[in-house]
Amino acid sequence: MKTIFQFMRRYKWPAAIAFFLMLLELASDLIQPLFMARMINEGLLEENLHNVAFWGGCLFALALFSFISGVLNSFFSAHVAHSFGFDLRKALYSKIQSLTMATYLTFPTSGLITRLTSDVTQTMNIVFMMLRIAMKAPLMTVGSLIMAFLINAKLALILCVSFPFLLIFLVWMVSVGIKLFAQVQQRLDFVNRQLQEGLQAVRLIKAYMRGQYEESRFLSVAENLKFDTIKATRVMEIALPVLQFVMNISLLIVIWVGADAIRDNEILAGDLAAIINYAFRMTASFSIFSFIIIAYARAKASAERIEEILNVEEGIEEVQKNEAPLLEDFSIHFDNVSFRYPTTEQYTLQNLSFSIGSGEKIAIMGATGSGKSTILQLVEHFYEPNSGDIYINDQNIKDIPLQQLRRSISYVPQQSLLFSGTIVDNLRWGQNDATIEQIIDATKKAQIHHSIKSFDEQYETMIGQRGINLSGGQKQRLAIARALLKPASLLILDDSTSALDVATEQKLWEALDQEAITMLVVTQKIQTAQTADRILLIDEGQLHGFGTHEQLMATNELYAKIVASQQEVLAE
Repeated sequence: MKTIFQFMRRYKWPAAIAFFLMLLELASDLIQPLFMARMINEGLLEENLHNVAFWGGCLFALALFSFISGVLNSFFSAHVAHSFGFDLRKALYSKIQSLTMATYLTFPTSGLITRLTSDVTQTMNIVFMMLRIAMKAPLMTVGSLIMAFLINAKLALILCVSFPFLLIFLVWMVSVGIKLFAQVQQRLDFVNRQLQEGLQAVRLIKAYMRGQYEESRFLSVAENLKFDTIKATRVMEIALPVLQFVMNISLLIVIWVGADAIRDNEILAGDLAAIINYAFRMTASFSIFSFIIIAYARAKASAERIEEILNVEEGIEEVQKNEAPLLEDFSIHFDNVSFRYPTTEQYTLQNLSFSIGSGEKIAIMGATGSGKSTILQLVEHFYEPNSGDIYINDQNIKDIPLQQLRRSISYVPQQSLLFSGTIVDNLRWGQNDATIEQIIDATKKAQIHHSIKSFDEQYETMIGQRGINLSGGQKQRLAIARALLKPASLLILDDSTSALDVATEQKLWEALDQEAITMLVVTQKIQTAQTADRILLIDEGQLHGFGTHEQLMATNELYAKIVASQQEVLAE
């Protein structure tokens, strides 16, 4: 937990104030039994109402002071805990954003969500408990024991005998709890993953009438979470009855021995009452320990999961900023490039070599899984090739600042990702300060302007999460407009027109032909590929052909077969 508690440093003064207020509350709580003893000894036993009123008033004042100190302590503790949680969550999210794709894929998305939500909350809880009760409980225990010794060492020694057993028991509970709650958080990852899949695919589930099956899958992981949570909680809940049992036995012995001491005039009744009060406070403190153990065990397990991300040193990208200048040109050269994803042994690309001139429009074709999208990801420098080199403008891609490279590329993914917000908010992802004239120009080129104008709120129309209230074609055209709005030297379209009709797509390509930038277009359509300057044909990760439509038709048997098969489909 060392790494995450570094985030506490900036809140050291509020934390120090909270600690000081806790000490004031503790001091007043420890003094109260002494005042109670004086009220009994000098007031009730001597039937002196003046002393009863005086010491009773002192007790009330101390109780009020303790209450005010406790309330203020809670205020500062909550401020520190929530501020700490905000900073931790912010740093964790920033670190996740800085991971390379290769490193990012080693962590399941559901696990990252759990870390950002539940795990951060667990660490916030322990910070609050530390400042509010976790430090107070041991100090109250030790302080009560010292005060009891000052009153009567013989009776205090009885309370002291149980300490070694309780300490060993608490250490054992913590070690067991950390392991159990680590398993609970892992089960929570599985639940989040199942939830994520089920909610994102709800339309598909309904279409295939698989609701009952998906419900059974969710119930399975939820049952596992319930089982492990109950198991962990049951083990940890043993702490409270064990602690109370041991302390109550000690308390009974104190009362029994104390009664004999009163009979023999070795101790006053008020002093015995004070020691009993201190014993109750010790019992209450040990009871609090049981809750602290559970919170600490959960927080320790969560902290280790958070630090697993924060301590990643390899696979970190430089901070993304929009300050680097654009690359004026964008030529691409692959020199004998081979690549496989970190999670697989099989190579996706093998010995790939080709050159693309700046300003060229290149169509990339190939069967599913042939490596088309992988080429795009290598150009964007999401991954490093396992062998070979990639050059941009005759410069090794490794030597180009990442923020300059990414700023020079505009990208439209296979799945058109839109975000909750207005249409104009989504479009300005391409350029934050874009004017409405620039936005309209981009949407006209993307053939979506007239559709937007038909909406009641037009460009201020709210888009649901992932663009759920738009058609597939509308989402694709908005994503293309967003990409066109971004100033770039390379435009990448990864099979981004699959939902467009023939007429709309033709108008789109006519508009894109006016853009004087390099284009990489992944497509399965021969009609689309024919609009490109050249066609890059990939088969099983290897270059199978590179040339114009006419050249490939004359020299490449695979390409000719693809053309013939699509023409047959169109003829039907």
